[in-house]
Amino acid sequence: MSTISLRVPEQELSLFKNYARIHNKSLSEVIRNTMLERIEDEYDLKVFAEYEKEKAAGEVKTYTHEEVWRELGL
Repeated sequence: MSTISLRVPEQELSLFKNYARIHNKSLSEVIRNTMLERIEDEYDLKVFAEYEKEKAAGEVKTYTHEEVWRELGL
């Protein structure tokens, strides 16, 4: 596993440590999870924006429940 060094003001470090302690997690775990969540959120927003663009251009095909059930043979 790799190590990352991060410089933060003492006040922020105290905030981060307190948050980790309250949630019974290590500081590394809190920072790693927060970064992964941020990346996932940005990716989701990008995918949604692409969907909305395609929808506005009339490029999205939608199906009714009945069509899906029929397609699945149910």
